[in-house]
Amino acid sequence: MDIVRLDRTAVLESVRVVRSAGPGDWDRPSPCSDWTLRRLVEHMGAQHLGFAAAARGQGAGAAAWRTRPYGDDPAARYAEAADAVLDAFAEPGVLERRFALPEIDAAATFAASTAIGFHFIDYVVHSWDAAASLGMRTAFSPDVVEAALPIALRVPGGEARERPGAAFRPALPDGGATGSGSPDAFRLVLSALGRSPDWSPPHGG
Repeated sequence: MDIVRLDRTAVLESVRVVRSAGPGDWDRPSPCSDWTLRRLVEHMGAQHLGFAAAARGQGAGAAAWRTRPYGDDPAARYAEAADAVLDAFAEPGVLERRFALPEIDAAATFAASTAIGFHFIDYVVHSWDAAASLGMRTAFSPDVVEAALPIALRVPGGEARERPGAAFRPALPDGGATGSGSPDAFRLVLSALGRSPDWSPPHGG
């Protein structure tokens, strides 16, 4: 599995989705509880900068992960943050490094392939979050979804998912399907990470 290539695909899809937002869209609700689209995008950009710092051995401090307000042009600011992490992950030798990810475990470091896998699954799901907020669909190829599913299914469950601010809510049963038939792989990815695949903005959102 070329996790750097897969991650790049997920990040670029998130950029495509965010770029489609217009001036009146940033206060729209998102599937992330209590977060508007603006707050979601600011979080996504902060995570990009944190992972970029981690790839360069500078991720242990809280400042690297700080969420920044994006002002009047969130899409442009988000694209800059996405470029930063893609550049960091493309550096020679990145897969031989270890990443400090204090939001996951402040006492440990992670192999690059594992850390980039965490980032990859985040941006498969966050691309969908942003797209759902805007009433859009994501456009992931089957190989991206195939790679995402086992990572999503390995994310630990338990009490950590029930805490305020948890990255992922408790898994939903049966792929979140509301009708008969087997859910497809992408529905399983979403439901494994606590998203209802059928979520849409509340009326008037």
